[in-house]
Amino acid sequence: MSKENFIKGAAILGIAGLLVKILGAIYRIPLTNLIGTEGIGYYQPAYNIYNLLLVVSLSGFPTAIAKIVSEKRALQNYEGAYQVYKISLWGLFLIALVSSLFILIFAKNIVSFIGYPGSYYSMLALVPALFAVPLLSAYRGFFQGTQNMTPIAISQIIEQIFRVAVGLYLAYALVGRGLEEAAAGATFGASAGAVAALILIYLMFFLSRKSIKKEIKLSKNNRTEPLWDITKKLLYIAVPITIGASIAPLMGNMDSFIVSNRLAAIGYTVKQYTDMFGELSGTAQTLINFPQVFSTAVAMSMVPAITEAFTKKQITKLNITANAGVKMSLIIGLPCGMGLLLLAEPIIALLYPSLGPETHASSGALLEILAISVIFLTVVQAFTAILQSINKQFHPVKNLAIGLVVKVILSYILIGIPSINIRGAAISTMIAYLAVAILNWFDINNTKVRINFVQITARPLLSTAVMSIATAVSFRVFEGLLSSRNLATLSAIAVAGVVYVVCLFLTGAITKEDLELIPKGEKLQRFVRK
Repeated sequence: MSKENFIKGAAILGIAGLLVKILGAIYRIPLTNLIGTEGIGYYQPAYNIYNLLLVVSLSGFPTAIAKIVSEKRALQNYEGAYQVYKISLWGLFLIALVSSLFILIFAKNIVSFIGYPGSYYSMLALVPALFAVPLLSAYRGFFQGTQNMTPIAISQIIEQIFRVAVGLYLAYALVGRGLEEAAAGATFGASAGAVAALILIYLMFFLSRKSIKKEIKLSKNNRTEPLWDITKKLLYIAVPITIGASIAPLMGNMDSFIVSNRLAAIGYTVKQYTDMFGELSGTAQTLINFPQVFSTAVAMSMVPAITEAFTKKQITKLNITANAGVKMSLIIGLPCGMGLLLLAEPIIALLYPSLGPETHASSGALLEILAISVIFLTVVQAFTAILQSINKQFHPVKNLAIGLVVKVILSYILIGIPSINIRGAAISTMIAYLAVAILNWFDINNTKVRINFVQITARPLLSTAVMSIATAVSFRVFEGLLSSRNLATLSAIAVAGVVYVVCLFLTGAITKEDLELIPKGEKLQRFVRK
């Protein structure tokens, strides 16, 4: 893959990913205002189980398909590449059939077991998505392997547009019947989006079949392999990625289960703990997910650069790139975490006005805790990218598994303490990500990579400290001067952004090496020099 094609493909997927994340964030805000935290409490448990089941088809297999298809096409074995697609499609069809039938048959038992019986309709609404998305991922993996990112990007955007439009419309149409029905309408948006994206990407694949068959006909290097050999290659790549990707949805499902059981044990009713879980997952958790759009982009950009340096045994370049990547992650994570911490309750009130002052305060308290985890999470992503790039891909999986154990134990203990209750879930998440970051740090130190943590953190920390002071002071000033508290919040956020960017340049926190991690970073370099 040429450098130009790589940058073009990364840019296309990056823009699509950003649009998808923005649409997702926008979607959750009006949805929460419409059905409240109790409605989100019915919506989220079903969605957590859905995400876990989809990890198999959405994480490892597209990457595995893309890698093997790309390898075979590089050897001009176009028939072999097409064979990989066909075998993958049938395999993912079986996964789709089993997972959708499993939920269709056992939905009531599952929601009763995790303690959210009101999520039954939401669970059923996701059955079509469970069937469509695995098939969708087979086509996406094939297109990625052919270096054609446009169908993937368009299908992602269409999927999210349908999810948002259909989900919000059905939630609005059904809210009069009850919150359980409205939550089910919202979750059905995922099914509508998946089916629409599958139809679209199939049509794009169908239109490209003529050129695929032409490539196969003209090539003299075509050969196929036994079914089991292809299957083994796919599983060898897909399984470790899938295991690692399963940790986050497992955390979400464990939260659902432990919150319901531990809060019930200390006297909360089903309605009360459903509402509290909605506050955690629908307001606070939604806001801490948004900074990941940018930190994930940095982590993805690190992988090819570090892999190249590692493969060529260029240790100096390897360390420069790794340090720059971690610093860029901190440059994103530190201000986002501190900003959400300092303005937690005002931001909740700004985005979710219909929830009322009492919910604003309780959700704000959860966001204050989770805001710190943003910093640890961005560091985890950077460390994981480094380890994956130097052929240590199983280490992050092991560390995430340990983090899950830490999360479960702490959640069980803390949520059961009446004075802490639901905040225990937020505290355990923060400590779990801190533990994973530390474990990844130790694993990196056992390699040839050396992260100079003092050097890379000093200037971002100084910039964040100045920004934090400016944020706190400006909010108090604007709150006194302006008639609207929401305007005061927006003004303080604007001041914080300007102050932070200026401090980054004044302190020299961003260097040439940092900007090289970003596609088209040379243009930013020229701007910084000016």
